[in-house]
Amino acid sequence: MRTVVTLTSLLLLAGTAQAHIAMTKPVPRSLDQKAGPCGSTTSVRGSNVTTYAPGETITVEWDETVDHPGHYRVAFDDDGVDAFANPNNPNDNFPSTLVEPIADKVGGHYTQEVTLPMTPCTNCTLQLMQVMTTTVPYNSFYYQCADIVITGEGSGSGSGSGSGDADEVEGGCSTGSGSGGVLLLLGLAALIGPLRGRSSRSRHGG
Repeated sequence: MRTVVTLTSLLLLAGTAQAHIAMTKPVPRSLDQKAGPCGSTTSVRGSNVTTYAPGETITVEWDETVDHPGHYRVAFDDDGVDAFANPNNPNDNFPSTLVEPIADKVGGHYTQEVTLPMTPCTNCTLQLMQVMTTTVPYNSFYYQCADIVITGEGSGSGSGSGSGDADEVEGGCSTGSGSGGVLLLLGLAALIGPLRGRSSRSRHGG
């Protein structure tokens, strides 16, 4: 009985050690998270691919299942994962970084808005990293990646759908009441007025 309890405890501890963070949005490449840059030394791009527009602002979401002193980082590589580097100290900054540091809470659910680059890409990767800050240089990290594609016109380049000018033409005919139409009506009224007066005088013998 004691052996069974011990084995069960070891399995639970092993599961806890592997699950410190759990990305929920975008869909992660895998549940692995201990080996960089994407959780496993054998990590490769998979079939869970999320598509976004150039320049789109998205919300990255994850859960912290085991609390650690530290912070989080969200980074982006437009072609694979070779741009991701581990920070050594609080002053490190890399071109691939979108947001850092993201303050640690005592476990729970996290959300972080990030703005994607404007350049389209078909092999791009979003990385979530948990950085342990108990020692400097940093030497302990957890990682998860999401495979994404950036394509389309972008969130800020949509074409307008306004109704256009008031004198917009449909099928060769004016649909508005522009100044040209008003002047034409006034001119007709000026011509018809005297004609009506002459007709009335002739009927009354004037």
